[in-house]
Amino acid sequence: MTITDLYEQDIHAWTEQTAELLRQHRFQELDIEHLVQELETIGLRDRQELVSRLKILLGHLLKWQYQPAHRSSSWRGSILEQRLRIRDLL
Repeated sequence: MTITDLYEQDIHAWTEQTAELLRQHRFQELDIEHLVQELETIGLRDRQELVSRLKILLGHLLKWQYQPAHRSSSWRGSILEQRLRIRDLL
């Protein structure tokens, strides 16, 4: 079974095999097409998560600022949580 076939049948095994090939500098054996595709997917997913967390943070900060009578511990918790997650993503 080729590494390309492995990608189609078991993505987890493909990932492990690809990592091992990279560690061993066996670049000629890599499944470049799928490797590029997976890297692009990771980058897009991370960007989407960052944008989503920024929107949530901004929404709660605006509510906190302009609706002081409705401030709650859940808003505070969400603001702290989003800040931590954004920091981790960056």
